[in-house]
Amino acid sequence: MLRTIACIALPRMAPFEFGVICEVFGIDRSEHGGPTFDFHVVAAEPGPIPTKLGFDVVVNEGLDAAYTADLVAVPASLIGTDADERVLDVIRHAVDRGAWVLSVCSGAFTLGQAGVLAGRRATTHWMYTDRMAEMFPDTEVDPDVLFVQDGKVVTGAGTAAGIDAALHIVRTELGASAANVVARRMVVPPQRDGGQSQFIQTPVPECHSDSFAKVTEWMLEHLDHELTVDLLARKALMSPRTFARRFRAETGTTPNAWLNRQRLLRAQQMLEETSLTLEEIARETGFGGAAVMRHHFVKVLQTTPTAYRRLFGVRQEPERVAVAS
Repeated sequence: MLRTIACIALPRMAPFEFGVICEVFGIDRSEHGGPTFDFHVVAAEPGPIPTKLGFDVVVNEGLDAAYTADLVAVPASLIGTDADERVLDVIRHAVDRGAWVLSVCSGAFTLGQAGVLAGRRATTHWMYTDRMAEMFPDTEVDPDVLFVQDGKVVTGAGTAAGIDAALHIVRTELGASAANVVARRMVVPPQRDGGQSQFIQTPVPECHSDSFAKVTEWMLEHLDHELTVDLLARKALMSPRTFARRFRAETGTTPNAWLNRQRLLRAQQMLEETSLTLEEIARETGFGGAAVMRHHFVKVLQTTPTAYRRLFGVRQEPERVAVAS
């Protein structure tokens, strides 16, 4: 279970990426039904830690808490700087004992220095992927994704992709509802697929508030329908080819991949919050049948709908009510 989090403050770290870790894991969201973590900011040398923007962050704890944490998180820092050997030892120890390890942006270079990315797939900001591949040739560096999970090592790409990577860990350990509470408080999407492209050709869509946005809203309202590209293109008043191209440019993924992800999210929510059968949930979410839904769960989430419900489902509800009363 994900309870104790240690965020390692590094000299010349990036404040935003450090803040992402603090925002996702450091805030008590219990009043909204969300998770609360035992959160620690630690450093090899407690005291003022200089950031890359010139101001200091004062850290009071040494690395002790990181040696027993369920998750050790590493923010971005200046590339090319040798990390403190004590920090590298903490990271190695976390991997060896099966804890989660998360890096955000160039924090992957610190993981690389620790040697924990050898033989693994990983990512970092697209500006640094070539350099990372050169520095760590034993690592399979993927420049085209938001985050990568290899075992319990999660590497996030630049900036906001760190939020996606952190929420992915929350979702994997605590379920979709917990991740949704955190995302809602942060006013960010509850889930962007890690396989989405880092670089989206049109960061600010030209007509996102017009027909295109209306079509995506309609898609969410009709997940139980057969939604073909031809049908969606007609809704958007575009040719199928133009619609498919624009959709990928604006979302970083294909219409079918986006639909499957939304159907998975809806199925996760229904498995957690309802007692509907697997066949009923499969029909409601557009998978058609339980076997197809199971295929997508195993492929994307590495678990089955039955196992997911056993871990996060409505059977836990009486416990929560009893505690609350």
